[in-house]
Amino acid sequence: MTGPMLMLLGMLMFALNDAMGKWLVANYGLGQVVLIRSLAALIILVPMVWKAGFGNLLTVERPGMQFFRVAFSTAEVFCFYYAVMYLPLADVMTYWLAAPIYVAACSPFLLGEKVGWRRWTAIAVGFVGVIITLEPSSAMFSMPAVISIVGSAAFAFMLISGRFLRGTPDSALVFFQVVGAGIAGLAFAPMDWSPIASSRDLLLLGLLGIVAMAAHMLVNRALKISDAATVAPLQYTLLLWAVIFGWMFFGDMPRLGMMVGAALIVASGLFIFIREQMLKKRQSVLPAVPE
Repeated sequence: MTGPMLMLLGMLMFALNDAMGKWLVANYGLGQVVLIRSLAALIILVPMVWKAGFGNLLTVERPGMQFFRVAFSTAEVFCFYYAVMYLPLADVMTYWLAAPIYVAACSPFLLGEKVGWRRWTAIAVGFVGVIITLEPSSAMFSMPAVISIVGSAAFAFMLISGRFLRGTPDSALVFFQVVGAGIAGLAFAPMDWSPIASSRDLLLLGLLGIVAMAAHMLVNRALKISDAATVAPLQYTLLLWAVIFGWMFFGDMPRLGMMVGAALIVASGLFIFIREQMLKKRQSVLPAVPE
């Protein structure tokens, strides 16, 4: 249960990060928020990397895969903060719910993990739930919606690429991720920089980086010690936190279509998780039990 518990905690941290980010990008530039977020995360992360030895950063496995993971993670961050500038937090989270389904669906082909017909059925139900939640219409093709879809896909491929890098320390994975986002933020920050209004805002900008760093490390560890098809569906809990935080901080009320679709998505995710646990118990007695 360690992997699932780490994933659940990571999702809560991500939700807190996203709620703070939505408030901050309404008052400050996107590049500025990402840059300060990254600098704050590095203040906490550098001592950890120093203790482990900076030499580890120069001898990482699969440099090409490391690069692609950083590219995906940077794109995901910018897409998310752009989307929450224009859409309710729960709506953006709903687009992001497609990412765990992408991971579970791709895991047999890219990760070599076994997914039987029952879980394929659950994945299909999850896709139906996403479609219902999105309420297909011309609004789906607005720029924020398109950016959300691109961001959710980038998030999924970031998670998948992390599975190929199991030998890389978590601190190194997060370090590269933070540096990549910081470089991109530095490039865009001069275009829309706004003076920081108060010490409270500066504190929130710093906390944004610290909370995001903790969330990424929790998710990385969960994916390393558990199968992607097991822990990925737990990311659906982001929707619950998005609804709660969206109502508490921004006065957003969930739409009926989103609630119906989310029910299907959560049900499929729970089925995948429970099925995986049942198979593990049965395989401990009969290793060749078919799915």
